[in-house]
Amino acid sequence: MFLIPDSVVRFFHRLASPPHFYAFTEQLMPWLAAAFLLVTLAGLYGGLYLAPPDYQQGDSYRIIYIHVPSAWMSLFIYVIMAIAGAIGLIWRIKLAEIVAISSAPVGAGFTFIALVTGSLWGKPMWGTWWVWDARLTSELILLFLYLGVIGLYGAIEDKRVASKAVAILALVGVVNIPIIHYSVEWWNTLHQGPTVTKMDKPSIHVTMLVPLLLMALSFKLYYLIAMLQRARTELLRRERNSQWVRTMVVENEQ
Repeated sequence: MFLIPDSVVRFFHRLASPPHFYAFTEQLMPWLAAAFLLVTLAGLYGGLYLAPPDYQQGDSYRIIYIHVPSAWMSLFIYVIMAIAGAIGLIWRIKLAEIVAISSAPVGAGFTFIALVTGSLWGKPMWGTWWVWDARLTSELILLFLYLGVIGLYGAIEDKRVASKAVAILALVGVVNIPIIHYSVEWWNTLHQGPTVTKMDKPSIHVTMLVPLLLMALSFKLYYLIAMLQRARTELLRRERNSQWVRTMVVENEQ
């Protein structure tokens, strides 16, 4: 049986403490920002300059360096949001609730970008901006789920109650994630099958694959930065009457 080291358990236990979370993320933010900048520049340089044109699509394929990571992130963030919501429901950890709701606007943004860039790519490739196939329709439903989570949280004044409602909605919506992922295999759609995540060997050439993976990492770093910034703001709003917040305000004013 795999045992988690006590040091790791203690770290996450301390991280669940609001004052420790706020202080830790404040120290972490510059490092995340620097890593995001470096990885993004490397990914864009590799994708827009070093990668060769596609033998069929020419240079128009380069939109994949925005579209594909955005689509990946739209699924990834929703799963994180649902997991955080479940943790908040079961163990009533305040920071898990905050992570869940702080993830929703970022996930909605990535989903919107995936839909828009997909339409821009689809017009020259498929001859149409939009078609109601399984992949596009389920991705659009994902955007509505994100917007529903954001709207539901804003509509309920008691944020502890709102967090529970959001967690339930997020967990119900998880059923849409495998539908999006496997839609090209279950139904006949315009989207091509997997080229990067195949079990044997990716179909995409390594000179195109490496920048794509760098952009995927860049988008994950951006998600961490944006989510943590929103989480810190939401944490201060909820804890504004706590002693640690008052002490921090006094220290900053001195």
